[in-house]
Amino acid sequence: MRAPGGRNGLAGAAMVLGVIGLSTSIVFIGGLFGVIGLVLGIVALITTKQTGIGRGKAITGVVTSTIAIVVTVLVAIFMVWYANNTQECYRPDSFQQYKQCVHEQLTGN
Repeated sequence: MRAPGGRNGLAGAAMVLGVIGLSTSIVFIGGLFGVIGLVLGIVALITTKQTGIGRGKAITGVVTSTIAIVVTVLVAIFMVWYANNTQECYRPDSFQQYKQCVHEQLTGN
C-alpha cells in the first residue's frame, strides 16, 4: 500500500548521483558518483518493496549509475591504450611534430 504524498529520498539521491556520474564520467570522477549512486539505488529498490514509493527513480539511479561506471572504465582503458601507443611522442619540439608522431604511431606508418 502506497503512503499518500510520501517520498523516497534514497531513490532521488540515487537518480541525481547517477545523472551527475553519467555527465562527468569522461573526467573519471563520474565513476565515484556512479558507485555511490548504484549503492543508494540498490538500497532504494529494497525499500520500495516495503513502501512502494520511488521505484522509478531508484531504477533510473541504478541504470544511470551503472552506465556512468562503464563509461568511466572505458575512458580509463582508452587513456591507458593511447598513452601506451604514443609514449614516444611526449617530448616533441613543436605541436606539429607531436601530431605527426601520434599519427605515425597510431597508423603504423
